[in-house]
Amino acid sequence: GDGGVVLLPTDTLYGLGADVFSLPALKRVFSIKGRPPDLALPVLVGSWEQVELVARDVPESGRLLAGRFWPGALTLVLTRRDCVPDLVTGGRDTVAVRMPGHPIPLALAKELGGPITGTSANRSGEADPQTLAAAEAELGGRVDYIIRAGPAPQGTPSTVVDLTTGTPRLLRQGAVPFSEVLQAWE
Repeated sequence: GDGGVVLLPTDTLYGLGADVFSLPALKRVFSIKGRPPDLALPVLVGSWEQVELVARDVPESGRLLAGRFWPGALTLVLTRRDCVPDLVTGGRDTVAVRMPGHPIPLALAKELGGPITGTSANRSGEADPQTLAAAEAELGGRVDYIIRAGPAPQGTPSTVVDLTTGTPRLLRQGAVPFSEVLQAWE
């Protein structure tokens, strides 16, 4: 919806989903989390076409790694398109994108026709909630809608790999071992 924020499960963690092109929704995500606005928000896509809505000049390594690990727990940092709000990118030239291996965010992004935010459902600086009850206790009163359907998250955040410098660079080790990313890339 317009400016709506949803608490939802993903394959990795519980997340806050909002339209990445809706400034009111993005502002609410930051206020719900108490998150500093210079921290970028990860983006969840439902299709490769949605990657092209937020990223440009995607390197061949991006297609290759997406083909190997998506849907799944690998986040790719790509060069942003100018149309992506600064609130999503933290004012940087890059955008962090992932196709989650979970039916709920995939369905939301497809229904919306565009990417959604995938930031973890916690107050900024607090631990990632490992259960829906924990996520609801922390943020439930501040979101518009809570989706209780679908499999529970695995509990480990995604691995984040920067593809904007030529060779894949590890920014955060998560559910996908970086060694597997490098093997797939070679």
